[in-house]
Amino acid sequence: MAWPWLVLVFMGVVWGLTFSLAKIAALTGAHPFGISLWLSVISAGLLLAFNALRRRRISLKPEMVRLYVICGLLGSAIPNILYFYAASRISAGVLSITVILVPIMTYVAAAAFGVETFSPKRILGVVFGALAVVLLVAPEESLPDPSDTVWVLAALAAALCYVAENMVLALKMPDGADPFVVTCGMFLAAAAVMTPVVLATDTFVPLGWPLGALEWSLIAMALVSSVAYGLFVYLIKHTGPVFASQTAYVVTLSGVAWGMVLFGERHSMWIWMSLVLMMAGLALVTPRKKQLYEEVREPGH
Repeated sequence: MAWPWLVLVFMGVVWGLTFSLAKIAALTGAHPFGISLWLSVISAGLLLAFNALRRRRISLKPEMVRLYVICGLLGSAIPNILYFYAASRISAGVLSITVILVPIMTYVAAAAFGVETFSPKRILGVVFGALAVVLLVAPEESLPDPSDTVWVLAALAAALCYVAENMVLALKMPDGADPFVVTCGMFLAAAAVMTPVVLATDTFVPLGWPLGALEWSLIAMALVSSVAYGLFVYLIKHTGPVFASQTAYVVTLSGVAWGMVLFGERHSMWIWMSLVLMMAGLALVTPRKKQLYEEVREPGH
């Protein structure tokens, strides 16, 4: 079935652009807390309008509200703050490379919960992923400034938040839940959590008119997040978390490409080696074609 693969590729290409957009927003000097709040608010507004057109309501059942809050924290508020802090210090390409840790660690988590099975080949893929992280942060020549290592680690921590969210969605999302309604609830919850934090820390970011780099980058990120994230939840629901997390292939490659096109980024040998190892690790962790086909054919796997 070609449709899930087409969704995955489209989602990966546009999602890869968000790292460059995050860098544009971060370089304006706006505080990461304020940027994260606006991103959640704009994304929630777009999805509320979209769901209203589809006549879909946001469920306020206690179990759904808990799901919104948990996913709002793990899939939006926390990783967005970490990425916006990191985006002003490291390249968009390096940011995108860290995302490929998501499917590798998603396999580890899925195996731990019994959703996937352990195998020597896939464990080797996890080892490759770990070695790729070492190449990314250990050599002094890897990053332009060795002190940027802490920001790479922050980006890796954000990736681990996505891993946790993948498993929550795979294990806790009801069978009949609408992906775009869940995504909207997630952004609303993230905005609700971030609002008191922003007010308490006095980090609110006023938007200006005419629209400048910050405003346009926020709008673009919100559009991409709303569409791509809804499609991602759709893939998790209909094809399983491991298949959906393969988006990282396309996200990473397009993220590196967008950074080179928009910022003229050039990377060290260590970073390219890290990318190759990450890709090799992902290839080993990825289920066989037959298994992927079965996942796509069996909704809710």
